[in-house]
Amino acid sequence: MTNTTTNTDSVTVAVRRATSSDAGPLIAVLAEAFHDGPVAEWLIPDPTDRRVVLYRYFRNAFHHGLTHGHIDTTTDLSAVAIWYPRLDPPPQGHTRERQEALEHATGPYAPKFTLMEAMFDAFHPDEPHHHLAYLAVDPEHQNQGIGAALLHEHHRHLDQVGLPAYLEATNTRNRQLYHRLGYTAGPPLILPTDGLPIWRMWRGQHTPTGRAPFPPNPQPQRRTR
Repeated sequence: MTNTTTNTDSVTVAVRRATSSDAGPLIAVLAEAFHDGPVAEWLIPDPTDRRVVLYRYFRNAFHHGLTHGHIDTTTDLSAVAIWYPRLDPPPQGHTRERQEALEHATGPYAPKFTLMEAMFDAFHPDEPHHHLAYLAVDPEHQNQGIGAALLHEHHRHLDQVGLPAYLEATNTRNRQLYHRLGYTAGPPLILPTDGLPIWRMWRGQHTPTGRAPFPPNPQPQRRTR
């Protein structure tokens, strides 16, 4: 089934649920969209390796999303959003199967991927919500409002059922987009070594105090002599 949605910039996008037959084009969109940027460069410094590793990584992510979440796309396959309903507290840490798949996909870069995903797991909110794991737009179609229009479709559903949304934004441009879509940023997670920030963001219902339910970052421990 196809739905038509319009975002605030008057961009009309036809949205439908992705299927396994869309795997090839949408995995390529994910890999290309995430190829550039400080986090991708931190994960995989070599740009040649990066394209190959990201394709394998997002091949796993796409099929995992089909099985355990749901995936929205546009009818021209120019954008993709992978969502996971989190109505119960998410499991902490990798399962053995998930870790083996991650190591197989990322090879020598697995330690950094494992560390980043462990940070995401450790600071994931417990409140019921839907988690936007990945949003990607084909680089040739970016800056046209397509990503916002794609998200609008799912946001409308969440608003109807009264559920919030959560995501991790990996750069300031994306953070600004999510701000415009009603997300609130919490304290950033800081990747080690290079000090790269990743912003946890929440949209929708807040706690009784009026705050988004972000687990606090760990406080640095005071050294003793």
